[in-house]
Amino acid sequence: MGKDFVYLCEIYFMTNSRARETTEAIERLYISMRHLFYRGFFKPAGVSGESIRSLLKTINPEIYGTMNIPSKLELDGLMYVLDRLPEGIEECAFIHLTSDEGFDKGSFEPIVPKKRRRNCYRIDEHQMNIEVLLGRSEIYDILTHLTFLFIEADKIRHLAFIQDENWKPTRAFKIIEEVVKGEKKFSRKEKEVALIHLSSLIGRSFDETLRAYNTFGDDNNPDRLFKIIYNLGKVSLEDAKGAREREIYFSAILKERVGHHYFGEKWANKVKEVLFENNLHMRPLHIISANMHSVKNMLYANEALKKKHNNEVDYKLYEEISNKKDLRDKVLKYALDEGMIHIADKSGSNIDVQIIDLSKMNLKNTPFADCKFSGDDVVMVFDYAFGEQAFEVMDELLKPFEHKGEVYMMHVKSVSIMGKAGILTGEKGDIMIPTSHIFEGTADNYPFENALKLDDFVDDELKAFEGPMITVLGTSLQNKDILSYFMNTSWKAIGLEMEGAHYQKAIQVASKIRHHISPDLFVCYAYYASDNPLETGSTLSSGGLGLTGVKPTYLITLRILEKILRSGKKEASAKK
Repeated sequence: MGKDFVYLCEIYFMTNSRARETTEAIERLYISMRHLFYRGFFKPAGVSGESIRSLLKTINPEIYGTMNIPSKLELDGLMYVLDRLPEGIEECAFIHLTSDEGFDKGSFEPIVPKKRRRNCYRIDEHQMNIEVLLGRSEIYDILTHLTFLFIEADKIRHLAFIQDENWKPTRAFKIIEEVVKGEKKFSRKEKEVALIHLSSLIGRSFDETLRAYNTFGDDNNPDRLFKIIYNLGKVSLEDAKGAREREIYFSAILKERVGHHYFGEKWANKVKEVLFENNLHMRPLHIISANMHSVKNMLYANEALKKKHNNEVDYKLYEEISNKKDLRDKVLKYALDEGMIHIADKSGSNIDVQIIDLSKMNLKNTPFADCKFSGDDVVMVFDYAFGEQAFEVMDELLKPFEHKGEVYMMHVKSVSIMGKAGILTGEKGDIMIPTSHIFEGTADNYPFENALKLDDFVDDELKAFEGPMITVLGTSLQNKDILSYFMNTSWKAIGLEMEGAHYQKAIQVASKIRHHISPDLFVCYAYYASDNPLETGSTLSSGGLGLTGVKPTYLITLRILEKILRSGKKEASAKK
């Protein structure tokens, strides 16, 4: 018993020590990134770049898998990163982070990454420009992914070239080069031989390499994996030889705009203008930060698709809508015909908005028929924000606005936040109900009364958890040690996300300090688990939820709308 106790104590102190080391490295990484941003440029192979790499290696995030193993290329992490960066970035030595500076007015064709809504522009053979519109969190996110990419690129260089003054390529790399140049047509057998050489080079089994080859490639670009490996190694080699040193630049306009709510203010003013134009500015307002489909579908889908609502929520219907574009188009057209207002973002914030006048709604053929709502409330749904951008947009939205010399206060009755998050205590698809948000790396913490409770999510298929949640500086910087520390110590955290503390900071400032909105509003926070960063095979790099996410998304939407509609009923009763 004594030996077991000593062993457990050793494990506990080792984990806590590693968690402290990780926390310190994360803080130093962000301080370094902020310094380099205001400095205006840095070289990934220079002193500053090496410092950032060293910190990222110390953190050793779960999402980047085998990043710290010199003889193995991290394939899942590579796919995750390249889905969030512009296609062709592996060919570029010069990467410029810019603001919205009018590149769309030229002949440049925008490149939009698969998993991030940002415009990027290939300026020439060696330069890629990436537009940053969402603030510091987006800058940190991009720099973290680029640092991982540089680590893997240099790994390829060390594996693909003989380390002497001539940097002679290995036989495997020569075969990869043949495939990439496409001068010879490879038979299926020859392609498999090339894949064997590729797997040998990157330290992966043939099976793993073949799976990655099929995942990275498509009908238009089947050999994309070969091209990525080849170009990463080639650009790294040119840097090492001094032929073309890699550099990252931050434009002067980007440095000027970050932190000044430039895009958030434009976005919020447009929303308020639309509310005023439709005479909705003095109505009770319920703000929901969520996706652009679940609220709309729950309120309009049954009527739009001529489906009769029974007692049970029809999750199968919502799955079908998620799968079929023609059904989504029908629901959207019906919603717009019935008075829903859609504001497509033109501010640069990348946040669309839907405005729904509940006084025009007939709820009989919806899951809310029993709510007997009779108010004139307005629901405003806006798309997900990103990290610190959440404070910017919410802070600007809740401010009073001026119209023709008169100042109007926002009549906010509730704010609801639904999002995706990493879960620590359950599995993908489960639900988390936060009771407070703790901002990672600081002493900032935001306890609040959540109108959503654990009892609201009793379900045969899904599990729900209640407790504190960590608002992290970046989801790609977490490792098992720090996450285990947050979960197993007295913090008792149930999950991690990127926006909660930022939203709550803006709400508390507006309601309790600046008195821009009533302090009597209620808040609803709920998240569904997109990943479990503590489980191998369940991290973000292992893929999305797919249709598994439909039920938790719509169950959370159901509960939020029930709270809103029942609050309207209570207010109507009080007036009588």
